[in-house]
Amino acid sequence: MKQIIISLTLLLLPTILLGQVLTLDSCQAKAKQNYPLVKQYGLIEQTAAYNLQNANTAYLPQINVSAKASYQSEVTKLPITLPGVTIPELTKDQYQATLEVSQLIWDGGVTAAQKKSIKASAETEKQKLEVDLYALRDRINQLFFGILLIDGQLDQNKILQDELKNNFHKVKTMVQNGVATPADLDAVKVEQLNAIQRETELQATRKSFVQMLSAFTGTEITANTTFEKPLIGAIEPSAENKRPELLLFESQTNALNAQKKIITAANMPKIGAFVQGGYGKPGLNMLSNEFSPFYIGGLKLSWNISGFYTQKNNKQKIETSQKSIEVQKETFLFNNGLLTTQQVNEMEKLKTIMKNDDEIITLKNNIKKATDSKLQNGTATVTDLLRDINSENIAKQARLLHEIQLYSTYYQYITNTNN
Repeated sequence: MKQIIISLTLLLLPTILLGQVLTLDSCQAKAKQNYPLVKQYGLIEQTAAYNLQNANTAYLPQINVSAKASYQSEVTKLPITLPGVTIPELTKDQYQATLEVSQLIWDGGVTAAQKKSIKASAETEKQKLEVDLYALRDRINQLFFGILLIDGQLDQNKILQDELKNNFHKVKTMVQNGVATPADLDAVKVEQLNAIQRETELQATRKSFVQMLSAFTGTEITANTTFEKPLIGAIEPSAENKRPELLLFESQTNALNAQKKIITAANMPKIGAFVQGGYGKPGLNMLSNEFSPFYIGGLKLSWNISGFYTQKNNKQKIETSQKSIEVQKETFLFNNGLLTTQQVNEMEKLKTIMKNDDEIITLKNNIKKATDSKLQNGTATVTDLLRDINSENIAKQARLLHEIQLYSTYYQYITNTNN
């Protein structure tokens, strides 16, 4: 067992020493999971569930209890007299208590249409949330590639500092041999201090970027964390656009279709059954002046046809809204297509520039070596050498910037098309 623990420790030691490795995909996933807005998904589902439960109550038995006591100025009397017969006369005070139970049999499809509308509205809200969360991807891209750029600049800065350190010792020896002056040594020292200052600035900027990315992802990012360069895949300008905005447009159209069905169903007749039981004076026998129980049962049909007056206009209003959504969709696709074309062209430009960068770096390195050789022979100055060192460094920084721009543009393209 002890040998197993030792073996596992040795296997994990490189990971422990190097720290965690973060990829762009993992940062995107963690940011979406950690972002407070994601809690809204659960609230949307709960609201939809409550609304569906309320809609289902339409087919539950409806119970109505009522009671009344009244006094009226006149009562029903029989306008006849019969010899030897006393016709009872109703009292002017009357009382009645009833319990009615009604059951909806068919509501014209209103409840079914309402349930579809509730589900469609919930789906629209979810898609709106998905669009808001999707915008988070671009912010994560900017932070991630910003850190990659700074890491590359720090690596290049370290190479520059090592080179300046070597040249400092070289010029110091030349000063001791009387070949160079103390001013030449000071010039090298100035460049060393400039490089150290640049490193301090880069470290401070990196710290800020890392803190923001850590807040977005809810992950503790240490100084030993390595940010892995993502891969660049094939570019497919004709690939299907899978942006969540398109699903939002579709869900909005579906929600409007559901509203149209509600309008149609609301103008259909309603059929129900009812049973009413009561106790009062008089009961159903209007000629009885005694308290008595009674009941009534049957079917009823109701149809409010006044809704037909506005049905056409209401549906046309919805169709106008649907046309507006279609225009928004076409506009989105048009602008998105322009941006995609721009990004593809930008990537092609950067690839060409990077090839030139490689050649420029090679040439500037050759010039620097030649100047270094001339310095040893006394035909060039330390200032010449420092100029060529800085020139090569600037070329390398440009190459690094173009490389990160290529990565960033590619993933902007991926985000733009959601592929």
